Order: sequence, then C-alpha cells, then structure tokens
Amino acid sequence: MSILVTGGAGYIGSHMVLALLEQRQEVVVLDNLSNGSAVSIARVENLAGRDVVFIEGDVRDRTLLDRVFREYPISDVLHFAGLKAVGESIEQPIRYYDNNVGGAVTLCLAMESAGVRRLIFSSSATVYGEQDSVPYHEGLPTGVPTNPYGRSKLMVEEMLRDLATADTRWSIALLRYFNPVGAHASGCIGEDPRGVPNNLVPFISQVAVGRLEALSVFGNDYPTADGTGVRDYIHVMDLVEGHLAAMQAIANRPGVSVWNLGTGRGYSVLDMIQAFERAAGCSIPFRVAPRRAGDLAQVWADASKAQRELGWRARRDLDAMVADAWRWQVNNPGGYAA
Repeated sequence: MSILVTGGAGYIGSHMVLALLEQRQEVVVLDNLSNGSAVSIARVENLAGRDVVFIEGDVRDRTLLDRVFREYPISDVLHFAGLKAVGESIEQPIRYYDNNVGGAVTLCLAMESAGVRRLIFSSSATVYGEQDSVPYHEGLPTGVPTNPYGRSKLMVEEMLRDLATADTRWSIALLRYFNPVGAHASGCIGEDPRGVPNNLVPFISQVAVGRLEALSVFGNDYPTADGTGVRDYIHVMDLVEGHLAAMQAIANRPGVSVWNLGTGRGYSVLDMIQAFERAAGCSIPFRVAPRRAGDLAQVWADASKAQRELGWRARRDLDAMVADAWRWQVNNPGGYAA
C-alpha cells in the first residue's frame, strides 16, 4: 500500500516524506510547486536512498486525483497542500478559500469515490481564534479566526466533522499546529519561503545570512515579560513524529480525533533573536514596528492530550530548533533555487 502526501514538496511535507521513506513506506507525492520545490523531493530521495512517485499537479484537479487513486494502492492521505500566508490571505481571501477549502472538498470526494477513508489534516492553532487564556487545549471551543487563512482551516475542520458524522467509516485526524520551525539535521531540506518571509524564523535566518537587512519586530508593548509576542515554536521533525503517531492511532479509530502539536512552552520574539545570535555567532539587527492587526500577545499549546493518547511529545529544545534552521540557511543561502 502507498501513502499519498499532498503538498509533499513543501516545507513540512518534504520532512514528512523523508520520515515515511525511512519507515519503508511507499509514498506518492502530489504538489503543484506553488510553495514547494522539486529539488526538495530529489534531496529527500537522496537522504533516504529510496524513490518516491512525484506527480506535479493541483489538489483541486478531480480528474488527476481520480487517476492517482486508480493507479496507486493508496491507504492513507496526509493533506498538507494549501496556501498559508496570513497577510496574503487578507489581501486575497477568495484565492485562499478556493485553494484551501475547495482543495479539501475535491480531495475528500476523490477519496470517497476510491474507498480511501483515512485522512490526516494539517490544521492550525488559529482555529481557536482570540482566546483569552493560555495554554490552548483541545477542549476549548473553536473561535472566530482573525484572518481568511485561519477561517479556511476551521471551515475544513467543520466539513470533515460533518463528513465523519454522515459516514462512520471515515477515520480523520485534525492536527492543530502551533509554530513549526527548524529543519532536518542534515541541512539538506528546510523552509524556503517565496519572497519576503511571513514567519519569524526564516526572516531571522535570512537577516543572519545577509539576504535581508533587518528584522521587523511587530510590537514591543504587549503584556509579556519583554513586551514582544510569545509563541509556541515546535521543531518540524517533532511535528513529523506527531503525524506518524496520529497515523498509527487512527488506523483503528473511526471518527474525528483532534490533537494539538506544540511544545507547551512559549518563547518571545526577543528570545528567538537571542537564540539565533547564539547559533549564528552574530548580532541580528532589528527595528520595532507597530503591532499587526490580529496578532495576539501570547499563544502556546497544552499538548498533554497528544502525549496521553498518542505517546507523543516534542523532544527538541529551542537551541536545537534554531541550530538546525541556521544549518539549513548556511548550507542554502539562496534556498533551493541557488
């Protein structure tokens, strides 16, 4: 049997594909390369010493999906494909709903037609909305996300719940990520955003390597220890291991299961800058900018449910996260395109 990984040439997807290959799984990757690179797949194959089936295409292409399910014995689907930039989603909401929600609907229709009903969905902590208290746990009600990206994730979650209610043969995991960072320890694959990075760690990395002049710190007057925003950063390889544990769990667990994937600890923007300065051995220039609309003061996970039910917890600390992110950036100063 094979595992279909949508978005498998992207940041998290490529690390997932490597882990699956190392477990001797057969892997089919579907990616339109809008946020990914075929180079990442080649590097994954080289690291694993095994090949994947790579299909360049869009998850909204029903004809293509039907062909994939017809030609390969797919047993499970890991759905990473989607647009993910919060700011861009505010500027282009219809594009985000079309891609993220429309893509998930088309995928599920193709899965249902093929009789494949095990799905891991890449969700987000943004579905909790603007909760007043931390840490966020799965028992909290979902909120009103502050941007179309978050709303698209919540819409897919709700659609998947309705699907599993209507047809109890489905086994679905909703994995709510906090802030994935870092890279594979080899330094061969990592995060390679298009254009100016939207996320903190790749922005710091590109400043440290000289691609960008200075980091913008959005707000230093939050009610936190140093005034900057606090987030739960999780190493991408810990995230991948959470997916492997969830895949195993839902094999015999019908319905919808929800797990947070985070460390349970928050770090401020200044904490991250200082950690990078230690790893890179240089200072990171930054300037304070006004707060961004929708940004919260502090967000981190209660990940005890995943530890209790999956036997999973994040194992890599902050220094490992930034050291691996820096190794990737130093080895690939221009990303995959260089």
